[in-house]
Amino acid sequence: MSKNEIAALQVAGFPLFVVIWNQMQGVGTPKFHLEMAQWLEQAWEQKKTRLLLMAFRGAGKSSMVGLFAAWLLYRNADLRLLVLAADFNLAKKMVRNVKRIIERHPFTKGLRPDNPDQWASDRFTIRREMVSRDPSMQARGVSSNITGTHADIVICDDVEVPNTCDSAEKRENLRERLAEIPYVLVAGGTQLYVGTPHDYYSIYADREREEIGEEFPFLDGFERLSVPLLDENGVCPWPEKYPPEEIEKIKKHTGPNKFDQQMMLREVNILESRLNVDLLQYYTGEIEYCILTNDLYIGHQKMVGACAWWDPAFGRATGDSSVLAIVYTDQGGNYYLHHIEYIKIDENVEEDEAKQQCRIVAHLAKKHYLPGVVVETNGIGQYLPRMLMNVMKEEKVLQTSVTGTIATKPKTLRILESFDVILAAQRLWVNKTVRETPFIREMREWRPGKAKCRDDGLDAVAGAISREPDRMEGGYRQGGQSWHKSAQPGKAKSDFEV
Repeated sequence: MSKNEIAALQVAGFPLFVVIWNQMQGVGTPKFHLEMAQWLEQAWEQKKTRLLLMAFRGAGKSSMVGLFAAWLLYRNADLRLLVLAADFNLAKKMVRNVKRIIERHPFTKGLRPDNPDQWASDRFTIRREMVSRDPSMQARGVSSNITGTHADIVICDDVEVPNTCDSAEKRENLRERLAEIPYVLVAGGTQLYVGTPHDYYSIYADREREEIGEEFPFLDGFERLSVPLLDENGVCPWPEKYPPEEIEKIKKHTGPNKFDQQMMLREVNILESRLNVDLLQYYTGEIEYCILTNDLYIGHQKMVGACAWWDPAFGRATGDSSVLAIVYTDQGGNYYLHHIEYIKIDENVEEDEAKQQCRIVAHLAKKHYLPGVVVETNGIGQYLPRMLMNVMKEEKVLQTSVTGTIATKPKTLRILESFDVILAAQRLWVNKTVRETPFIREMREWRPGKAKCRDDGLDAVAGAISREPDRMEGGYRQGGQSWHKSAQPGKAKSDFEV
């Protein structure tokens, strides 16, 4: 394509650029994509240099911004673009996408350089008049060193993700890294943020969070376009892809908190979260193990997996409860909190406290046909897996495995993520004997961030749920076969109440 031909096409707007590309891909252009394109083009033409585009997950916002980057280079081949993302690979993904567009779009085919060295996977330089050591477009992770880099446009594509914002330290570090952008931008350069909120203290929040010392929002003064999955009237901007039944599936799959964050673009404050006890389902069925078919049932429901999570504590020393939670799953994806043990020891027994607790866990493992027990090894639990295995041998509980694990997520977040989805979907069944324990009271009284709220049982159950208990490796074996892998029919008690 000659310079004269390129100049003749310079009048082409971004919406047209998008439509032509989509036609080449054999897909239509949703109306809200055209609105995004118009917003981006107008902002560029009006020299608005601080922009924030938020849209629901799956809206194609990163693809739109990739097209926008190609369009900008088509309009001005001397521009230098820097893509920052939560990690380097995510940033490279956008650069690769823009390269593909430049190679194939009829308006940009002539921009590809002749030298292959200028066409790398993480950076490229198109044909341009300007001589510069900075490429036309390059990718960097947000935590990388960008000192010495210069750019006319910095695109922050999904810099806020759980790995960069799920703790106060990470959020502070993210803000510090993003504060370096003005030193990279040339005078009058543009910052474009693209993403969805992942935390109440999101960088995208539209008002300051005084409790963390903010006097104004992090992106104060940025021009914003926000496209939630449902508008104020409950209308979806992309009904072809997200009909009402699909939206309901997403709600059930993600739970209320994540749906509000990722699809409705709300900064959810977990400190205001509650666990709705009324959403629990209760049952009275007992465990039945069928020797002939090697199946395990609760009432008439066949179980396909189990997980027991032990969150140990020496109560006399810490004031915390040592809790074992036993959770089963059926073929329909329902969870059954069948037993929760707030472990108590007998001070009159000569055996030390740790070994007494291990013996109680071993007996419960045998009684409940457990394929395995997971021991949380944070703090005092470091040496317990080995001790528990030894006690299992003493008690001849040879079919139950023992695994130690370190809980890395903050407790509050772990509890919310574990309970949010299955409570909303009413898939958590609780044995009525659990009512006799402190567990239900913990649920009713739990408030994130409140120091006086007891949550030992909640934490243990959350651990068992998060472990994905269905179809665990190994298993309790009777006659050389794992009960949770058997698919044969069998008889069982039927005193299951729904």
